[in-house]
Amino acid sequence: MADARELTQRLDLCLRVGEMLLASGAGAADVTATMRALAQALGVRRTEVDVTFTQLAMSAQPEPDVPAIVQIRSVTQREIDYDDLTRVDHLVRDVLAERMGLRDARAEIARIASSGHARPRWAATLGWGLMCAGISLQLGGTPAVVTVAFVAAVVIARLQHAMTKRRLPFFYQQVVGGAVATLLAAAATRAAEPVVTMDASLVVSANIVMLLAGIGFMGAIQDAMSGFYVTGGARLLEAVLATAGIIAGVSGGFSLAIAVGLDLPPLEPARADLVGVTVAALGAAVAAAAFAFSSYAPWRTLAPVGLLAGGAAAISEAVARQDFGRPWAVGVAAFAVGLVSYTVAGRLRVPPLVVVVSAVVPLLPGLTIYRGLALLGANTDPAPAQGLLAMVTAASVATALAAGVILGEYVAQPVKREARRVETRLAGPRLVGVTRYRRRRRRDRGQAED
Repeated sequence: MADARELTQRLDLCLRVGEMLLASGAGAADVTATMRALAQALGVRRTEVDVTFTQLAMSAQPEPDVPAIVQIRSVTQREIDYDDLTRVDHLVRDVLAERMGLRDARAEIARIASSGHARPRWAATLGWGLMCAGISLQLGGTPAVVTVAFVAAVVIARLQHAMTKRRLPFFYQQVVGGAVATLLAAAATRAAEPVVTMDASLVVSANIVMLLAGIGFMGAIQDAMSGFYVTGGARLLEAVLATAGIIAGVSGGFSLAIAVGLDLPPLEPARADLVGVTVAALGAAVAAAAFAFSSYAPWRTLAPVGLLAGGAAAISEAVARQDFGRPWAVGVAAFAVGLVSYTVAGRLRVPPLVVVVSAVVPLLPGLTIYRGLALLGANTDPAPAQGLLAMVTAASVATALAAGVILGEYVAQPVKREARRVETRLAGPRLVGVTRYRRRRRRDRGQAED
């Protein structure tokens, strides 16, 4: 066993890897399994890992009669960077395959953490605008609606970035985003009224999807299903607060627009059916690829993610037209994404999380949330009850998305004999990282046979 200094370096590497995974939206089960596998590959036995929403702790006891060495690391910054996530995943696999040692791995993880983003900020901002344009196209928007949605998304992205630099909580960023989307939609509708008729509800719905895309629904549901209830509960609370911020911003934007004389014309509640499967699939493909681009995913993933998202949108529309509820339609489409993404991610050499999160973005319930807010604000008698039902449906759609993807991963990932020996709470599918370290055992078995 290495001395205390080298053991501390090995634990520090595991904690740095776990920090980047957790900050990128990976589930607690994935982080725990990856940290244990990495420690075992580095020769550290008898480790204990504790993962919470904001903190990682790892301990190792060299000998039964020696005090354990404990290290703790806080996770304070949460900005999705799928390029960094992919590079960390490759680093872990290189260490497990014995292609990289401790010293090189520490240097590489430091390089990843300090190298900045793979694309300039202005490019990511334009990507957010293109994502909202794709969503508005998916919802059947006209060229005018697509243009306004693009401009609103760019403005919101810049405002949220400025607020992030000033360390304002994410809740207030969501409030500002929802209010700006509504006010811009109202102003654009009034300005374009003499020339063209615009459906401002589609603009607001597209920007709601953009705001929802930054919420970690996937990790929250995965943690809850994997037995990490504390971390899952914290992530769910964060998701609820962020969604509440969107609702407060949109409803406040409506009130402010009316107060300054920009009251919107009467809007029909958003349609449940899309204009056409082909247009919907095209819009979903553009939106998913643009989200992956804005999240700094590798270039090679953009086209496959777009194709997968387009297919998922077509499946969702086809199921919805068979008189199934929206949650079931979205759940079936998400299951198909999870089923295919494991193979796609393997061929692209990226974690499955990069593929599945990007591909399900067009299925987020932005339209349903807008419908619920529009009905809750109406004065007619049955409308508030229908609005409440729409909000419940939106929550069901978000749950169905995450649950469908995870079920698809359960079915897709091969069940190996060694996986049955992993403790129960780590036996779920891996969206990031590995399950356990086995290479050394195979090598030793081969030498014994010789």
